Amino acid sequence: MREFDYQRAHDVTGAVALLGTDPDARYLGGGTNLVDLMKTGVERPARLVDVRELPLDEIETTPEGGLRIGATVTNGDLAAHPEVRRRYPALAQAVLAGASGQLRNMATVGGNLLQRTRCGYFTDVTQPCNKRISGSGCPAIEGEHRNHAILGASDHCVAVHPSDMAVALTAFDAVVRFETADGPGQVPLAGFYLPVGDTPHRETALPPGALITGVTLPPTPVAARSRYRKVRERASYAFAIGSLAAALDVRDGVVRDARLALGAVASRPWRAAAAERVLTGAPATAETYAAAADAELAAARPLPHNGYKVDLVRNLVVAVLTELAEESAR
Repeated sequence: MREFDYQRAHDVTGAVALLGTDPDARYLGGGTNLVDLMKTGVERPARLVDVRELPLDEIETTPEGGLRIGATVTNGDLAAHPEVRRRYPALAQAVLAGASGQLRNMATVGGNLLQRTRCGYFTDVTQPCNKRISGSGCPAIEGEHRNHAILGASDHCVAVHPSDMAVALTAFDAVVRFETADGPGQVPLAGFYLPVGDTPHRETALPPGALITGVTLPPTPVAARSRYRKVRERASYAFAIGSLAAALDVRDGVVRDARLALGAVASRPWRAAAAERVLTGAPATAETYAAAADAELAAARPLPHNGYKVDLVRNLVVAVLTELAEESAR
């Protein structure tokens, strides 16, 4: 591991000033991803700015009826918060599906959003990887890619984003708030993660040196009837091979509102906008749910060994929407 300086920030302005625009400096929250990457040599920061003790650990109701979640709120506290469980149950379920209790008690909301892919070629510094070294290549395309992207990938990268929490936040139109030396800013989560294109090393729209200060969830009544379902290769904690955050409002047998986001299928959480368009105003039937899934998956471009994800996601969408509709009818 490279030697590094360590400094603890006591306020947001001071944290941003300590990091500056130094490309070799990193903010340190819970460290559950960053420290692992430092041990393997993927991340080699010259300076860590510890932001864990900043006053960003509150969850508050907004005047409009949404939620404001601080960046240093732990995943454990997020999943246990009564207003999160009541208003956005899929978010609480996603966090609980993401890691063990020990990790949830360390990991932070801001850090979760910034976690890096678990692609084996990315985490192995002996292998080329366009995310680590731009232009070096993507060996996953011809190599091991069973759990890689089927949507939104490119010839430069086929890795998937690992976060469960970010999938639920994407479904509910979350907005990321941040602070820079020039003042505060915000970006919708839908635009927070950049398309992979030919620059997979550029992962987010955050300005250089920006510190995530929190996430705002707008009031979303349909989110109270939501679910997160994660498919993984073992029952214990593992990264998804496919996941879905879904909310459904059914009245008189017709879908009045629907929110869907997919995980483990792209380099970023994938808002299923095409599926939502098919669902809204349509009969709440298995045929409608299958048509919605097919509309979203029409753009899928699986590789030779991950085509199973197309059927997996289709079945997942139909199953979860059917469950939500049945609950709505009770």
